[in-house]
Amino acid sequence: MKQKELYKTAIYCRLSLDDGSEGDSSSIHTQKMLLEKYCKDNGHEIYDYYIDDDYSGLNYNRPNFQRMLQDIENGKIDLVITKDLSRLGRDYIMTGYYTEIYFNEKGVRYIAVNDNIDTINDNNDIAPFKNILNDMYAKDISKKVKSAKRLRMHKGYYISCQPPYGYKVNPNDPNQLVIDKEVVDIVKLIFRLALNNNGVVKIVQELNKRGIDTPSIYKAKN
Repeated sequence: MKQKELYKTAIYCRLSLDDGSEGDSSSIHTQKMLLEKYCKDNGHEIYDYYIDDDYSGLNYNRPNFQRMLQDIENGKIDLVITKDLSRLGRDYIMTGYYTEIYFNEKGVRYIAVNDNIDTINDNNDIAPFKNILNDMYAKDISKKVKSAKRLRMHKGYYISCQPPYGYKVNPNDPNQLVIDKEVVDIVKLIFRLALNNNGVVKIVQELNKRGIDTPSIYKAKN
């Protein structure tokens, strides 16, 4: 691949739980600042930003990653820059496919700034090893997260994001749910109607007739 004087550059940033506790050093904001400075220092024209926040590096169906690929297919991009290889992805087979095969076939240069990887050069032998380590790291983090959640479940801790209608998070203990006294009579009404062989449609009609807010409206009000 021959070096060009001016590239149409895609800045790609990604962050998720499988990146562990890397903190602000890998935040989306920090990644953007680093890559913007790199483009400025090296005279690369930024075509667009592609940001996938809270998407695993083991998943390649990320919306902005796919949008970037589409722009590559349409000839809008000829340089992709990430902070490091793990930002592109953590599956060593798929990451290797994109960096060694796909980008090359499309005439796209790829740079991982902190890993000193640049596909225009021939000294990228370390890349496969870094990809394998990134893959192992992501899978190890995933196992630890699942194990921690399983332990909390066994202890009876509440681990979901939103409590179900009729409950709220205990203000004195975020690991527990307590009954929401404001709607406890409504929940009991729903159960009575169901026990009297009323289907979902009839229950909804009865609640609407009584002017009772839907769970989503109640949540928004509170």
